[in-house]
Amino acid sequence: MMKKSLGIIAVSGLLIVLSGCAPEVGSKEWCDNLDEKPKGDWSTNEATDYAKHCLFKSKDKE
Repeated sequence: MMKKSLGIIAVSGLLIVLSGCAPEVGSKEWCDNLDEKPKGDWSTNEATDYAKHCLFKSKDKE
């Protein structure tokens, strides 16, 4: 039982560390990653953020 609990904690910690490596929403890298991902696999939030940050970005950010 103790080994199983330690395994779950280790996997959870690894997932937290790896999730910190994702590019920030709206960054050039994030937009490029979505360009490579099939459009059918995008979530509604990804599509909305892509339109907001990658297609209709303001002149201030350029």
